[in-house]
Amino acid sequence: MSPAPAPNTALALAAAIRAGERSAVDVLDEHLARIEAAEPEIHAFNVVNAEAARPVAEAVDRRVADGEDPGALAGVPLALKDNLCTRGVPTTCSSKILEGWVPPYDATVVERLLASGAVVVGKTNLDEFAMGSSTENSAFGPTRNPVDTSRVPGGSSGGSAAAVAAGFAPISLGSDTGGSIRQPAALCGVVGVKPTYGLVSRYGLIAFASSLDQIGPFATTVADAALLLEVIAGHDPADATSIPQDVPAISDHLDDGVAGLRVGLVSELMGEGIHPDVAARVREAADALAAAGATVEEVSVPAVTYGLSAYYLIAPAEASSNLARFDGVRYGLRVDGATTNEMMVNTRTAGFGDEVKRRIMLGTYALSAGYYDAFYGKAQKVRTLICRDFAAAYERFDVLLSPTSPTTAFELGAIHDPLTMYLNDICTIPTNLAGHAAMSVPFGTGAHGLPVGVQVLAPALGEVPMFQAAAAIEAAAPTSEEASS
Repeated sequence: MSPAPAPNTALALAAAIRAGERSAVDVLDEHLARIEAAEPEIHAFNVVNAEAARPVAEAVDRRVADGEDPGALAGVPLALKDNLCTRGVPTTCSSKILEGWVPPYDATVVERLLASGAVVVGKTNLDEFAMGSSTENSAFGPTRNPVDTSRVPGGSSGGSAAAVAAGFAPISLGSDTGGSIRQPAALCGVVGVKPTYGLVSRYGLIAFASSLDQIGPFATTVADAALLLEVIAGHDPADATSIPQDVPAISDHLDDGVAGLRVGLVSELMGEGIHPDVAARVREAADALAAAGATVEEVSVPAVTYGLSAYYLIAPAEASSNLARFDGVRYGLRVDGATTNEMMVNTRTAGFGDEVKRRIMLGTYALSAGYYDAFYGKAQKVRTLICRDFAAAYERFDVLLSPTSPTTAFELGAIHDPLTMYLNDICTIPTNLAGHAAMSVPFGTGAHGLPVGVQVLAPALGEVPMFQAAAAIEAAAPTSEEASS
């Protein structure tokens, strides 16, 4: 039997509000007070939605008073990454080119959250157009890690991770194209989930790389992450890549344990480039799973070593196509010029930051005549190799284990070289290329007492065993006192 959820988890808050033991308005006010006190230092949000959130919380309380069930997330404060379209609320992707743009519709995940009774408190900061690993690339300034405000929260969903870590909201949503949920979750010491590609609708997510992007949850606990994933997942006719089947009942299996579960420790992701403290925590998590009854062995997935190279051809190629729509004609920023072409050049020059421009140019080059086969075509072949190597590993194992990030959180401004920054995603990118599921679970601390995340990987639609392993790792994680001793 699982212990009762802590009083500030999404599960506990929703249960208390549905039972009439707590008011959704009071819960909202508590979280808004925390935001007011610490947000100036953290900068997790691009916009705090206090005025719009209050009527939603009041409506939840009225439904409870009328004997109705407002939904699984009744009255739970929630933060949204600012690349998810939200009707009537500015949605900027942390870019000057979309500054002040207000979508006329909600993303499918936002509709599902509102239907479940969740209360959206704001839109969170991110690396511009989700391109980055530190949330330093935002046009509106960096987000700081609540664990140590001299350090980055990770990226690109750093604002969403920081909002949960700082207690601004018990749950939030991010997007993960190459690790943008899992890596900041690891650096901020929270749970982050990249679901199977197609399990969660991408309708209303402003695209970076359409074959890689996936929306997923941040939470303080594995159980909260499971609940949030169950709310947002499921088929959506508006998304052609949405998987047409029922959502697995993940929460029903969190207490099943890991006896008999086959766990593979990915040897290629445990060596060079991984900080010794991080590797040590991952091995301790593997030992904890073995002690809980799982079978744990090392496994080789050779092609994952090519993941970074393949990703930085495929993702920029898709980005160069997706971001062509920001041209000063239809919406967003417009900087006038003497001709249409000059207007477009002026708009994109002023509107996009350096990292976005870098990736657009790289992607356009990789797709250009004479280079397509040598770069983009070859990268897609490597992607197939990665899928095959994962498939071979999953014939022997139910889930795989690795670090989430090769290091703990680094200091703001510490990394200036783009290639060095890209190495932060070396452990997370292969899962996106394969379209599989993966999640990060906090497990102790490493250098400077900063959080370490252990990554649990699973095959497509393998969320149930992935969450079972995650729950066992969470249960065995050292307490803050143990970690610091």
